[in-house]
Amino acid sequence: MYFKRDTILFLNGKWLKATDAMGNLFSQTLHHGNGVYDGLRAYETGTGPQIFKAKEHFKRLHYSASTMSIQLDYTPEELTQIAYKLLQKNNLGNAYIRPLICKGRTTSSSDHPEVYLLMAAWQWERYLRNDLMRVMVSSYQKEAPDHIPADTKVCGNYTNSVLAAMEAKSKGFDDALLLDSNGHVTEGTGVNFFYEKDEVLYTPPSGRIVPGITRSTVMGYAREMGYQVVEKKFTPEDLIEADTAFFTGTSAEIAGIRSIGGHDFTIDWEDTVAYSLFLMYRQRVANNEFRDFTLV
Repeated sequence: MYFKRDTILFLNGKWLKATDAMGNLFSQTLHHGNGVYDGLRAYETGTGPQIFKAKEHFKRLHYSASTMSIQLDYTPEELTQIAYKLLQKNNLGNAYIRPLICKGRTTSSSDHPEVYLLMAAWQWERYLRNDLMRVMVSSYQKEAPDHIPADTKVCGNYTNSVLAAMEAKSKGFDDALLLDSNGHVTEGTGVNFFYEKDEVLYTPPSGRIVPGITRSTVMGYAREMGYQVVEKKFTPEDLIEADTAFFTGTSAEIAGIRSIGGHDFTIDWEDTVAYSLFLMYRQRVANNEFRDFTLV
């Protein structure tokens, strides 16, 4: 899925075949989770492939790196240029782009100067299913260490999401909701969460979640359409009376949810505000609405 024999990637300032790329088995990223990453999507449009909100994603990558005291020497503009060249070299239109910032060999010092940039791209369908999803409440909590901001995409921050996803799959569900230590809903496994009640959208507040770029986009679209969006804390019990729910994320885009913990939502997905937002999102990325893209 990630690469073929002729796939080209960017590593440490060089363009290499993915099959020829080598990694450091003694890196801090591999041993200690001291690395950061992001994810972007490109869409084929009438004027060629366009990357959705590239500037915002690469600014977030810089922010994530700063929280781990990692010096990233590429500007967001330079990273954007690399991303477009990566698409061109691999003849990709609709694609997922993964920049990963790795630290060098593990030493007694946490501020070793070696920093490596990997950027790869591949064809990837929406991460979550096109069909409505069956979701469970995970036994794993969404808790980032207090000294690592929860709004960063640090490699080690996602361990509980991996465990929660495996737990959900093993029990026959498609994905899971993670709660915080007080029993409040935070997010899915690497995706943001919304529920809808009486044409009002509710989503967990910033603080213990990654305030995703797609999340922010969807909130803006909802308000543009005249709908209210409320950021507040809530529990799984509050979802029993919801009309519907959905996930958002770069890889997931907008993914509708059929049920949570075995409780089915009774309103048809196509009759919800969420579905209107799904159509609006797809229409805008397919028709290259420039205000949502960073063009080079």
